Amino acid sequence: MPIEQRGVDTIPDEERTSGPRDLLSILLGSNLCLGVIVFGWLPPSFGLGLWPSVSAIVVGTLVGIAFTAPLALVSLRTATNLSTSSGAQFGVRGRLVGSVVGLLLSLGYTALTLWIGGDVMTGALARLTGLPDQGSTRALMYGLLAACTVVGAVFGYRLLLRMSKVLAVGMVVLLLLGLVAYGGEFTSAAPPDTPYLLGSFWPTWLLAAVAAGLSGPVAFITLLGDYTRYVSPRRHSSRKVLGTTALGLLLGLLIPQLFGTYTALAAGAGLDYAGPLVAASPVWYLAPLLIAASAGSVGNAGLMLYSMGLDLDAIVPRATRTQATVVAAVVATGFVFLGSFAWDAQSAMTSFVLLLTALGTPWAVITLMGFIRLRGRYDADSLQVFNRRARGGVYWYSAGWNLRATASWAVGAAVGLAAVSTPLYEGPLLALTGGVDCSFVLSGLVGGLLYGALAETQAPADQRELAGAIGAAVD
Repeated sequence: MPIEQRGVDTIPDEERTSGPRDLLSILLGSNLCLGVIVFGWLPPSFGLGLWPSVSAIVVGTLVGIAFTAPLALVSLRTATNLSTSSGAQFGVRGRLVGSVVGLLLSLGYTALTLWIGGDVMTGALARLTGLPDQGSTRALMYGLLAACTVVGAVFGYRLLLRMSKVLAVGMVVLLLLGLVAYGGEFTSAAPPDTPYLLGSFWPTWLLAAVAAGLSGPVAFITLLGDYTRYVSPRRHSSRKVLGTTALGLLLGLLIPQLFGTYTALAAGAGLDYAGPLVAASPVWYLAPLLIAASAGSVGNAGLMLYSMGLDLDAIVPRATRTQATVVAAVVATGFVFLGSFAWDAQSAMTSFVLLLTALGTPWAVITLMGFIRLRGRYDADSLQVFNRRARGGVYWYSAGWNLRATASWAVGAAVGLAAVSTPLYEGPLLALTGGVDCSFVLSGLVGGLLYGALAETQAPADQRELAGAIGAAVD
């Protein structure tokens, strides 16, 4: 199989041979891994029992899907990734906002997947072979996973799609075996010695809904376009692509996360997940657990690293996608070591997803609002101006930046960061929200309302000129 040569350039229609079934496979297969499963552990680690944990995950995931899935339609129309597509709203240089947000999201989730996968591999091998469960062993596992992940990400979309199709079947079997393996120890009560993280039920439940449920779909706000750019709108309708995306996110996130909740309660996993998960496993399930930790982690981290390479390629157009992917892998592996040996897992995960949600939500809201305003019509050639190191085009705005959209994102993100509540940082606006984290709602609401208001200040003549230029380019 040849290495993919496409970066963030426009995919020709003859190469857009994927369909909704492929989209479902990649969203399901790539997410059935420990990097997603571990998010199901968060609610029990916050002090919630079975049904509060399940309800928080389900509600948060459904809200996130309703907000995230429509982004898949943007790249269906533009034939490039989402951060580049956002140049229609932010300007061909201003779309670097989306590239940076996407890079940070992919970086964090890649590191998290390698981290939890390496820890479970180390624990399983320790029980199976007597290999010492120590820092050097974990470092070796991280390195092996990272190397395999680079191979998948460098070869690109086609190889990752094939891996996802295999994982979609194989990981379902392994998770079904896991239900049997941990069934004897299962309890619906929260793990011992885990009081409500925020002191009372509802604030803790809301935190779980955002950190464990909502964060899953939000992780895909810049990723969905990596897959739908290979789907042709000439052969597949927007409605079918949207429905398949929503179904893929629903199954691909709820199945592993609810499995994570189930195993966390069965293993009594409070402040740590990997250690209790391995310790509570019967001997016969250690080998399947080892396979899940290795193969599943490579599949998920490979897609994240692939997206990270695209975003870095978009930031540094002179770099090839392969070069950008290798650099991204080195940085992500560095974060794995830092996270494993310097940070507490629960605090690091919770803080990461909440802070990145506050940064990413207003960008996604503005991108979706622009999609609606443009009625899904884009000038694909003008979106590539920055990548060609050129100037001009219908999205040039002011020196390549749409200051209205960029300012709206910055204000929305700032409000979100000021309203966030994490174990490592608490924003000043919490005093006005009763200590409840409303960063997702406030960041999206403020960013969207401000963008809508500023867009109305654009002169009618300018709006007609822009619409006419896009229409002429598309037609």
